[in-house]
Amino acid sequence: MLRPRAIRSLARASSSSSSVRPTTTAFTPRRACLSTTTTHSTRATQDFDLNKLNSKRREYEQNRTAFLAAGAIAGVISFIYTAWKLKRALDAQTHANETKGNGNGNGNNGRDTTAVQCDAPAIPTDTFKTEAGEKRKVVVHDEHGREIVPTGHGAVPAFPRTMDIDLAGPTDGSSPTTNAPIAASVADHAGTEFTLVGLGMRTVTFIGIQVYLVGFYVATQDIERLQRYLVKKINPLATTLIPSEKDALRKALRDATEGEQIWDSLLREAGCRSAFRIVPVRDTDFHHLRDGFVRAIQARSARDKSFTDEAFGAAMKDFKALFNRGQVPKKKELLLSRDAQGRLAVTYSEGNLETGASSRSLMGYVSEERLSRLLWLNYLAGGKVASEAARENIIEGIMEFVERPVGTVATQVV
Repeated sequence: MLRPRAIRSLARASSSSSSVRPTTTAFTPRRACLSTTTTHSTRATQDFDLNKLNSKRREYEQNRTAFLAAGAIAGVISFIYTAWKLKRALDAQTHANETKGNGNGNGNNGRDTTAVQCDAPAIPTDTFKTEAGEKRKVVVHDEHGREIVPTGHGAVPAFPRTMDIDLAGPTDGSSPTTNAPIAASVADHAGTEFTLVGLGMRTVTFIGIQVYLVGFYVATQDIERLQRYLVKKINPLATTLIPSEKDALRKALRDATEGEQIWDSLLREAGCRSAFRIVPVRDTDFHHLRDGFVRAIQARSARDKSFTDEAFGAAMKDFKALFNRGQVPKKKELLLSRDAQGRLAVTYSEGNLETGASSRSLMGYVSEERLSRLLWLNYLAGGKVASEAARENIIEGIMEFVERPVGTVATQVV
């Protein structure tokens, strides 16, 4: 027999089944906040692959870097090509001007009177020649019989062997002395000779644009001091150096650190009077020359705190003021002279040095010894010099001095 509770349940179930009617409405389950039922969106979905995205990004960066590098390389190549074409055009113009000047001869206002001689095939273009394994300075004569040293450059084919220097003021316009000793020399108003040690070309930029020729001179009377100091540096007991000792001195002078130490102490202690003769091979101006000098001095003074005092700063200001001038045409002379106390004198010649018709004027003095010493080191020693060709040429000139007994260079006959 069924219980009353079971009978009531069957009655409700029967009633529910009889009341259900078919329908076409889709059943949508109700979602509650805690429901675990998962619904699927009808929108399109995309599965992201991180490795694939990284690969695409890396490929994009590589392509971008390649394009940027190609553009940079193309820019550098175009710059080099343009600079090369410009240099060729300038050289062609210079050659044309020299040819025109040589064709005019003496009727060209006295210009290029020695260029004809030095451009001739019989005149060597090397500053030094090798004899019996040793280098010797080349000495030739121009059409006036004056002794000159070839430079190998068409615009300034040679440095004159002698000229008058008046450090106290302008010269009287007299011609260079022709009865000077065979050694290359320069004489000042007191009769002191300066002997040519070496010369070279100053170039700028990575394509080597030539700016000026520079020659280093030492007072003939002071060559003995120069000899003695350098010889004693290698062999304290010697009066001259043998080939192996010369090689040791040459190596020391070429070394950036040791060479700078040798020249620095020599300029401070030996008291040798010296000069740098600068002759531009293309038109320039005093401001460009001054900027080059000032940068060289500042680069070396920055390494030593002793150059930060007021006296050195005032000397730099005075030095800059000397060059507040205009243009410097090619083939004109700028002379930097240093006396025994280290005082710097700057003179400039506006005349024609090749014919002796020079008009030299004193630009001014700078009494600070440290300034002239740093300026001299810019050409003589260090890791970076104004002209590597000039330094190498000067070293070979020094070798000519130290191979002779001390005190005999002033009276030598080549």
